[in-house]
Amino acid sequence: MDSFLETLTNINNAVNDFVWVKIGIVLLIGTGILMTCLTKFFQVTHFGHWWKKTIGNIFDKKVISHTNDKASISQFQALCTALAATVGVGNIAGVSAAIMTGGPGAVFWMWLAAFFGMMTNYSENILGIYYRRKNHHGEWSGGAMYYLQDGLGSYRGMKGVGKVLAVIFAICAALASFGIGNMGQVNKIVINLTSAFDIKALSSQVLYTSSGTDVTLYMLIVGVILMVLVGFVVLGGLQRIAAVAEKIVPFMVVLFVLGSVIIIIANFKGIGPAFKAIFTMAFTKQAAWGGATGVAFKTIITQGCKRGVFSNEAGLGSSVMVHSNSNVKEPVKQGLWGIFEVFADTIIVCSMTALTILTSGVIDLTTGATDTASDATLVAEAFNTIFKIGSFEFGRIFVALAILVFAFTTILGWSHYGSKAVEYLAGSKAPVVTKIYKFLFVIMILSGALMTSSIAWDISDTFNGMMMIPNLIGVIAMSPVVMKLTSNYVARRIKGEKIEPMLSYDPKIQAENAKVIAETGED
Repeated sequence: MDSFLETLTNINNAVNDFVWVKIGIVLLIGTGILMTCLTKFFQVTHFGHWWKKTIGNIFDKKVISHTNDKASISQFQALCTALAATVGVGNIAGVSAAIMTGGPGAVFWMWLAAFFGMMTNYSENILGIYYRRKNHHGEWSGGAMYYLQDGLGSYRGMKGVGKVLAVIFAICAALASFGIGNMGQVNKIVINLTSAFDIKALSSQVLYTSSGTDVTLYMLIVGVILMVLVGFVVLGGLQRIAAVAEKIVPFMVVLFVLGSVIIIIANFKGIGPAFKAIFTMAFTKQAAWGGATGVAFKTIITQGCKRGVFSNEAGLGSSVMVHSNSNVKEPVKQGLWGIFEVFADTIIVCSMTALTILTSGVIDLTTGATDTASDATLVAEAFNTIFKIGSFEFGRIFVALAILVFAFTTILGWSHYGSKAVEYLAGSKAPVVTKIYKFLFVIMILSGALMTSSIAWDISDTFNGMMMIPNLIGVIAMSPVVMKLTSNYVARRIKGEKIEPMLSYDPKIQAENAKVIAETGED
């Protein structure tokens, strides 16, 4: 078994290096820069507008009220479900891993990826709404597979290419849902819970040992409980997932940010050195020393961008699949929530995690070295610098609970992404196949709980990259559509011009939505 895992790891590392280092980072940042320029730096020039239309409208009934249409969800529910999938272990363990591997400078590249990623996510979401259609249940279905098939595929001679890329994306999304959205998340929950709340009677009962790690009865019990809880929500469909997400996500984000702010304020003398380390080590002077340091510089950039994408998912095309279920009629309106999603996930939550680590003294700011063994426990140690009374490590408990909630909601969000990908691949057999997928997804939770190798995380990185490439090809190819939709929205909603709205590629949906907007003023 260990030999098989070693071979699988070597193969995955080779593919991962090609997908991410050779292609992915350039394509990811390049697409973000392109869409930022083509939309005239929309995230900056219209900052006040998208802020007002998203978080500024949080108490608007049109935004938060539940729709009577059981086949769609509210704009706020769509955001919360997307954030449920993005605000996860990546915001804690992912940020820690980036710093431990690439040093404090990796945080700069996370910020840069997020800044341009705002417009990548914006572009994905408006294309998702524009090319969406109703499925066999009457629910909206949208995502990269549809704008690849019907958008890119509409260009002369590109029908086959669009279809092939759509299928590749859907296959990788379905497979990634078992890694990034399931086993990897569950594994982090189990490790942290069993460590923070050790019950000797259960943890001492070793079921078997693999890769030098004991699998205990405690891990099995936690896995079974998680499987039951996730199954109850996931098998209830999107409406139940969205209902849980809108209640948990805002609370968990606010609580984690508040906890981080307390740590940062308590260590306020470390704020200056932390920012200095982030910026100076992002462009390390050691790169002038030759090839070996060039590799180190590449590692800083790669880790920062990879973990940024792992956290906010801008460029993956994943969150598009839930944003497309929104009851909104205007594509750009949901695109604004896409901008806010990346802002909230990376600029706010990930930054809080990074500053908590860098100001608390648990890591050497000059080298990135630490005595802490793992990425998740690094954040726990940072919280323990303040939240520790005697031998009672409240910080470790807080982080364990945060990972539990963050990872649990990520599992819910990714179950929807995977089911949408499977739905596309299954075609007319989708009703049966998606049910099989959901049951399999729930069962695989137990596998994640008993997993002793980090291979699930490593493979998730690879599938993320393999999803990202066809998706970004689609975004670049459909950039003229993004420009037209944006210009149309700005002319109507910001400049007040009386022109026909662009709402859907499908003439029938376009007519229906335009009629609703004309009659009700809904946008």
